[in-house]
Amino acid sequence: MRNKMGYRLLWERIRTGDEAAFFDLYAALYQELVNFGIRTCGDSDLASEATDQVFVKIWETRAQLERVENVQSYLITFLKRRILRLIEKQHKINTALQNVKAEDEWIEMPYEEFVIKVQTNEIIQIRLKEALEKLSFRQKQLVNLKFFEGYSYEKISEITQMSVKTAYNTLYDALKILREELKDI
Repeated sequence: MRNKMGYRLLWERIRTGDEAAFFDLYAALYQELVNFGIRTCGDSDLASEATDQVFVKIWETRAQLERVENVQSYLITFLKRRILRLIEKQHKINTALQNVKAEDEWIEMPYEEFVIKVQTNEIIQIRLKEALEKLSFRQKQLVNLKFFEGYSYEKISEITQMSVKTAYNTLYDALKILREELKDI
C-alpha cells in the first residue's frame, strides 16, 4: 500500500478510531520515517524515538485529526518538528548541566527529578504563552512594557499615549486574567 490514496484511506479510518488502520499505516510508513529521521538528525535512536512519538500522538489525538491530502508529507513534517523538539529538549538539559559553575556547588539529584524539573519549566512556559494569548493587544503591550521592559506607569502612559490611571487599570485587568489562567501552576 505505497500510494497516496491508500494512505489517505487509512488516515480517514484512523480518524474514526480504526485500530487496524492505525497499525497498517504504522507498518507501511514506520521504517521510511525512521530512515528519514536518521538522514535528518544523524541519530538512529533519536529518529526511532521521534517516530514512535509521532505515531503515539496520532493515535492519542485521532478524534481531533484533520483531513490530510498527502499523509506521507504530513508525517514527515510532523517528524521533523518532533525531532527538533527532542533536540531542543536535549540542548536544554545540556545547557542546564553546563551552567553548574563548580563541582562543589553541584547538588546531586536523581536523573528523573532533573528531567521533571526541565519538563515543568517547559510546561510553565507553554501555559504562560497560552495565558498571554488570551489578553488583548493593548494588555499584552502593557504587560511587556511593565514587566519585561521595566517601565514605570508614567513612562508607559507616555509611550502608549494613555493616562496613568488607564494604563494601571488595563494592566490590572490583564494581571487578573493571567492570575486566573495560571492559578493551578
